[in-house]
Amino acid sequence: MKSFALVLLLATLWGASYPLTKVAVESIPPMTVVAIRSLVGGLILLAVLGPRVKLFTEVATGASLRALAIQSAFNCIIPWILIAHAIREIDAGLASILNSLSPIFIFLITALITRHEPATPRKGLGVVLGLGGVIAIVGMDALAGVGTKTVAELACVAGSISYAIAGVIGVRFAKVTPLIPAAGTTLFAAMVMIPLALIIEHPWTADPSTRSMVALLAGAVFSTGLAMVVYFRLLATVGSIAMSSQAYLRIVVGVGLGIVFLGERPTTSMIVGLCLVVAGVIAMTLRPRR
Repeated sequence: MKSFALVLLLATLWGASYPLTKVAVESIPPMTVVAIRSLVGGLILLAVLGPRVKLFTEVATGASLRALAIQSAFNCIIPWILIAHAIREIDAGLASILNSLSPIFIFLITALITRHEPATPRKGLGVVLGLGGVIAIVGMDALAGVGTKTVAELACVAGSISYAIAGVIGVRFAKVTPLIPAAGTTLFAAMVMIPLALIIEHPWTADPSTRSMVALLAGAVFSTGLAMVVYFRLLATVGSIAMSSQAYLRIVVGVGLGIVFLGERPTTSMIVGLCLVVAGVIAMTLRPRR
Protein backbone atom coordinates (compact mmCIF):
# COMPACT_ATOMS: atom_id res chain seq x y z
CA MET A 1 0.00 0.00 0.00
CA LYS A 2 2.90 2.36 0.71
CA SER A 3 4.40 1.65 -2.70
CA PHE A 4 1.02 2.11 -4.38
CA ALA A 5 0.55 5.42 -2.54
CA LEU A 6 3.96 6.65 -3.72
CA VAL A 7 3.15 5.63 -7.30
CA LEU A 8 -0.13 7.54 -7.06
CA LEU A 9 1.69 10.59 -5.63
CA LEU A 10 4.25 10.53 -8.46
CA ALA A 11 1.46 10.17 -11.01
CA THR A 12 -0.24 13.24 -9.55
CA LEU A 13 2.93 15.33 -9.50
CA TRP A 14 4.01 14.39 -13.00
CA GLY A 15 0.47 14.43 -14.36
CA ALA A 16 0.17 18.05 -13.28
CA SER A 17 3.39 18.93 -15.15
CA TYR A 18 1.68 18.76 -18.57
CA PRO A 19 -0.96 21.48 -18.03
CA LEU A 20 1.55 23.51 -16.00
CA THR A 21 4.08 23.35 -18.85
CA LYS A 22 1.33 24.18 -21.34
CA VAL A 23 0.56 27.37 -19.41
CA ALA A 24 4.23 28.22 -18.83
CA VAL A 25 5.20 28.13 -22.52
CA GLU A 26 2.36 30.51 -23.40
CA SER A 27 4.68 33.47 -22.74
CA ILE A 28 8.03 31.91 -21.81
CA PRO A 29 10.32 30.21 -24.39
CA PRO A 30 10.41 26.40 -24.00
CA MET A 31 14.13 25.97 -23.27
CA THR A 32 13.96 28.80 -20.74
CA VAL A 33 11.09 26.96 -19.03
CA VAL A 34 13.24 23.83 -18.79
CA ALA A 35 16.24 25.83 -17.50
CA ILE A 36 14.27 27.60 -14.75
CA ARG A 37 12.42 24.42 -13.80
CA SER A 38 15.72 22.56 -13.43
CA LEU A 39 17.45 25.33 -11.48
CA VAL A 40 14.63 26.01 -9.01
CA GLY A 41 13.92 22.31 -8.47
CA GLY A 42 17.61 21.52 -7.99
CA LEU A 43 18.17 24.35 -5.51
CA ILE A 44 15.15 23.25 -3.47
CA LEU A 45 16.49 19.70 -3.32
CA LEU A 46 19.94 20.99 -2.38
CA ALA A 47 18.39 23.02 0.47
CA VAL A 48 16.46 19.97 1.67
CA LEU A 49 19.72 17.99 1.79
CA GLY A 50 21.00 20.45 4.41
CA PRO A 51 24.00 19.03 6.29
CA ARG A 52 24.00 16.00 3.99
CA VAL A 53 25.24 18.22 1.15
CA LYS A 54 28.77 16.96 1.95
CA LEU A 55 27.61 13.47 1.03
CA PHE A 56 26.29 14.92 -2.21
CA THR A 57 29.67 16.41 -3.12
CA GLU A 58 31.34 13.07 -2.39
CA VAL A 59 28.96 11.18 -4.65
CA ALA A 60 29.07 13.76 -7.44
CA THR A 61 32.66 12.95 -8.43
CA GLY A 62 34.31 10.69 -11.00
CA ALA A 63 32.21 7.79 -12.24
CA SER A 64 29.27 8.90 -10.12
CA LEU A 65 29.26 12.29 -11.83
CA ARG A 66 29.16 10.59 -15.23
CA ALA A 67 26.25 8.44 -14.04
CA LEU A 68 24.38 11.54 -12.86
CA ALA A 69 25.04 13.27 -16.17
CA ILE A 70 23.68 10.33 -18.19
CA GLN A 71 20.66 10.02 -15.91
CA SER A 72 20.01 13.76 -16.19
CA ALA A 73 20.19 13.61 -20.00
CA PHE A 74 17.55 10.87 -20.29
CA ASN A 75 15.33 11.82 -17.36
CA CYS A 76 15.42 15.63 -17.57
CA ILE A 77 17.13 17.34 -20.47
CA ILE A 78 15.96 15.33 -23.49
CA PRO A 79 12.31 14.63 -22.51
CA TRP A 80 11.70 18.07 -21.00
CA ILE A 81 12.95 19.86 -24.12
CA LEU A 82 10.90 17.60 -26.40
CA ILE A 83 7.70 17.95 -24.38
CA ALA A 84 8.07 21.71 -23.82
CA HIS A 85 8.29 22.25 -27.59
CA ALA A 86 5.64 19.68 -28.49
CA ILE A 87 3.06 20.93 -26.02
CA ARG A 88 2.90 24.24 -27.88
CA GLU A 89 1.39 22.36 -30.82
CA ILE A 90 -0.78 19.69 -29.15
CA ASP A 91 -3.09 19.52 -26.13
CA ALA A 92 -1.68 18.67 -22.71
CA GLY A 93 -4.01 15.65 -22.54
CA LEU A 94 -2.68 14.15 -25.78
CA ALA A 95 0.89 14.79 -24.64
CA SER A 96 0.15 12.92 -21.40
CA ILE A 97 -1.35 10.00 -23.32
CA LEU A 98 1.61 9.69 -25.71
CA ASN A 99 3.97 9.91 -22.75
CA SER A 100 2.13 7.05 -21.01
CA LEU A 101 3.86 4.57 -23.34
CA SER A 102 6.98 4.43 -21.15
CA PRO A 103 5.87 1.29 -19.18
CA ILE A 104 5.78 -0.64 -22.46
CA PHE A 105 9.27 0.50 -23.45
CA ILE A 106 10.65 -0.21 -19.97
CA PHE A 107 9.17 -3.71 -19.96
CA LEU A 108 10.60 -4.46 -23.42
CA ILE A 109 14.05 -3.07 -22.56
CA THR A 110 14.08 -5.07 -19.32
CA ALA A 111 12.85 -8.31 -20.87
CA LEU A 112 14.95 -8.22 -24.04
CA ILE A 113 18.13 -6.31 -23.15
CA THR A 114 19.07 -5.46 -19.56
CA ARG A 115 17.21 -8.12 -17.53
CA HIS A 116 18.16 -6.15 -14.40
CA GLU A 117 14.94 -7.29 -12.70
CA PRO A 118 12.42 -10.06 -13.37
CA ALA A 119 10.13 -9.17 -16.28
CA THR A 120 7.50 -11.60 -15.04
CA PRO A 121 4.30 -12.52 -16.89
CA ARG A 122 2.38 -10.77 -14.08
CA LYS A 123 4.17 -7.49 -14.81
CA GLY A 124 3.63 -8.00 -18.53
CA LEU A 125 -0.08 -8.52 -17.87
CA GLY A 126 -0.06 -5.33 -15.81
CA VAL A 127 1.45 -3.40 -18.74
CA VAL A 128 -1.26 -4.68 -21.09
CA LEU A 129 -4.09 -4.04 -18.62
CA GLY A 130 -2.87 -0.53 -17.93
CA LEU A 131 -2.62 0.35 -21.62
CA GLY A 132 -6.09 -1.09 -22.22
CA GLY A 133 -7.42 1.00 -19.35
CA VAL A 134 -5.86 4.18 -20.77
CA ILE A 135 -7.49 3.54 -24.16
CA ALA A 136 -10.85 2.88 -22.48
CA ILE A 137 -10.62 6.06 -20.40
CA VAL A 138 -9.60 8.51 -23.12
CA GLY A 139 -11.64 6.78 -25.83
CA MET A 140 -10.68 6.41 -29.45
CA ASP A 141 -12.07 9.88 -30.20
CA ALA A 142 -9.23 11.46 -28.24
CA LEU A 143 -6.78 9.90 -30.69
CA ALA A 144 -8.73 11.00 -33.75
CA GLY A 145 -6.42 13.98 -34.28
CA VAL A 146 -3.25 11.91 -34.16
CA GLY A 147 -1.23 12.52 -37.31
CA THR A 148 -2.14 16.18 -37.75
CA LYS A 149 0.84 17.35 -35.68
CA THR A 150 3.18 14.49 -36.47
CA VAL A 151 6.46 16.10 -35.38
CA ALA A 152 5.08 17.18 -32.00
CA GLU A 153 3.48 13.77 -31.43
CA LEU A 154 6.68 11.91 -32.32
CA ALA A 155 8.56 14.22 -29.96
CA CYS A 156 6.28 13.08 -27.10
CA VAL A 157 6.83 9.43 -27.99
CA ALA A 158 10.60 10.05 -28.12
CA GLY A 159 10.31 11.65 -24.68
CA SER A 160 8.52 8.52 -23.48
CA ILE A 161 11.40 6.35 -24.76
CA SER A 162 13.87 8.66 -23.02
CA TYR A 163 11.95 8.30 -19.75
CA ALA A 164 12.02 4.51 -20.21
CA ILE A 165 15.80 4.47 -20.62
CA ALA A 166 16.14 6.68 -17.52
CA GLY A 167 13.90 4.33 -15.55
CA VAL A 168 16.09 1.36 -16.45
CA ILE A 169 19.50 2.94 -15.79
CA GLY A 170 18.24 4.81 -12.72
CA VAL A 171 18.22 1.65 -10.61
CA ARG A 172 22.00 2.09 -10.22
CA PHE A 173 21.18 4.71 -7.56
CA ALA A 174 19.15 2.23 -5.50
CA LYS A 175 21.63 2.27 -2.60
CA VAL A 176 21.94 6.07 -2.49
CA THR A 177 19.67 8.45 -0.59
CA PRO A 178 17.01 9.52 -3.16
CA LEU A 179 17.70 13.20 -2.51
CA ILE A 180 21.24 12.90 -3.90
CA PRO A 181 20.47 11.67 -7.45
CA ALA A 182 17.36 13.87 -7.49
CA ALA A 183 19.39 17.01 -6.73
CA GLY A 184 22.30 15.92 -8.93
CA THR A 185 20.24 15.24 -12.07
CA THR A 186 18.20 18.46 -11.85
CA LEU A 187 21.22 20.65 -11.13
CA PHE A 188 23.16 19.07 -13.99
CA ALA A 189 20.18 19.77 -16.27
CA ALA A 190 20.26 23.41 -15.11
CA MET A 191 23.99 23.65 -15.90
CA VAL A 192 23.30 22.49 -19.46
CA MET A 193 20.04 24.31 -20.10
CA ILE A 194 20.83 27.79 -18.76
CA PRO A 195 23.61 28.50 -21.30
CA LEU A 196 21.54 26.97 -24.13
CA ALA A 197 18.50 29.09 -23.25
CA LEU A 198 20.58 32.25 -23.01
CA ILE A 199 22.28 31.65 -26.37
CA ILE A 200 19.33 30.34 -28.38
CA GLU A 201 16.22 32.01 -26.95
CA HIS A 202 17.46 35.33 -25.43
CA PRO A 203 14.94 35.06 -22.57
CA TRP A 204 15.47 38.69 -21.49
CA THR A 205 13.40 39.71 -24.55
CA ALA A 206 10.37 37.71 -23.36
CA ASP A 207 7.41 39.27 -21.57
CA PRO A 208 6.20 36.49 -19.23
CA SER A 209 2.71 36.72 -17.82
CA THR A 210 1.95 36.19 -14.14
CA ARG A 211 -0.05 33.09 -15.10
CA SER A 212 2.96 31.55 -16.86
CA MET A 213 5.36 32.40 -14.02
CA VAL A 214 3.10 30.83 -11.39
CA ALA A 215 2.73 27.68 -13.50
CA LEU A 216 6.50 27.51 -14.03
CA LEU A 217 7.29 27.85 -10.32
CA ALA A 218 4.62 25.31 -9.37
CA GLY A 219 6.08 22.86 -11.87
CA ALA A 220 9.59 23.44 -10.52
CA VAL A 221 8.61 22.90 -6.87
CA PHE A 222 6.12 20.05 -7.12
CA SER A 223 6.55 18.36 -10.52
CA THR A 224 10.35 18.56 -10.32
CA GLY A 225 11.71 18.90 -6.78
CA LEU A 226 9.24 16.74 -4.86
CA ALA A 227 8.58 14.38 -7.79
CA MET A 228 12.28 13.54 -8.23
CA VAL A 229 12.59 12.40 -4.62
CA VAL A 230 9.57 10.11 -4.98
CA TYR A 231 10.89 8.86 -8.35
CA PHE A 232 14.26 7.68 -7.04
CA ARG A 233 12.62 6.30 -3.91
CA LEU A 234 10.39 4.09 -6.05
CA LEU A 235 13.29 2.96 -8.26
CA ALA A 236 15.08 1.79 -5.11
CA THR A 237 12.10 0.02 -3.55
CA VAL A 238 9.87 -1.43 -6.30
CA GLY A 239 12.06 -1.28 -9.44
CA SER A 240 11.77 0.41 -12.82
CA ILE A 241 8.79 -1.54 -14.23
CA ALA A 242 6.61 -0.91 -11.17
CA MET A 243 7.71 2.75 -11.00
CA SER A 244 6.68 3.23 -14.63
CA SER A 245 3.10 2.27 -13.78
CA GLN A 246 2.57 5.86 -12.64
CA ALA A 247 2.38 6.76 -16.35
CA TYR A 248 -1.00 5.00 -16.49
CA LEU A 249 -2.19 6.51 -13.23
CA ARG A 250 -1.55 10.01 -14.60
CA ILE A 251 -4.58 9.47 -16.83
CA VAL A 252 -6.63 8.35 -13.82
CA VAL A 253 -5.58 11.46 -11.90
CA GLY A 254 -6.63 13.68 -14.79
CA VAL A 255 -10.03 12.03 -15.04
CA GLY A 256 -10.51 12.20 -11.26
CA LEU A 257 -9.69 15.92 -11.15
CA GLY A 258 -12.17 16.52 -13.95
CA ILE A 259 -14.92 14.71 -12.05
CA VAL A 260 -14.21 16.45 -8.72
CA PHE A 261 -13.49 20.01 -9.84
CA LEU A 262 -15.10 20.33 -13.27
CA GLY A 263 -18.28 18.39 -12.64
CA GLU A 264 -17.60 15.89 -15.41
CA ARG A 265 -19.68 12.72 -15.34
CA PRO A 266 -17.88 9.37 -15.49
CA THR A 267 -18.98 7.14 -18.36
CA THR A 268 -19.15 3.36 -18.34
CA SER A 269 -15.95 3.14 -20.40
CA MET A 270 -14.20 5.42 -17.90
CA ILE A 271 -15.20 3.20 -14.98
CA VAL A 272 -14.04 0.07 -16.83
CA GLY A 273 -10.82 1.83 -17.78
CA LEU A 274 -10.16 2.94 -14.22
CA CYS A 275 -10.59 -0.63 -12.99
CA LEU A 276 -8.21 -1.92 -15.67
CA VAL A 277 -5.59 0.71 -14.83
CA VAL A 278 -5.75 0.03 -11.10
CA ALA A 279 -5.55 -3.72 -11.73
CA GLY A 280 -2.57 -3.19 -14.02
CA VAL A 281 -0.75 -0.98 -11.55
CA ILE A 282 -1.32 -3.48 -8.74
CA ALA A 283 0.02 -6.28 -10.95
CA MET A 284 3.12 -4.21 -11.74
CA THR A 285 3.83 -3.03 -8.19
CA LEU A 286 2.76 -5.97 -5.99
CA ARG A 287 5.70 -7.79 -4.50
CA PRO A 288 5.59 -11.61 -4.63
CA ARG A 289 5.19 -13.39 -1.32
CA ARG A 290 8.22 -15.31 -0.12
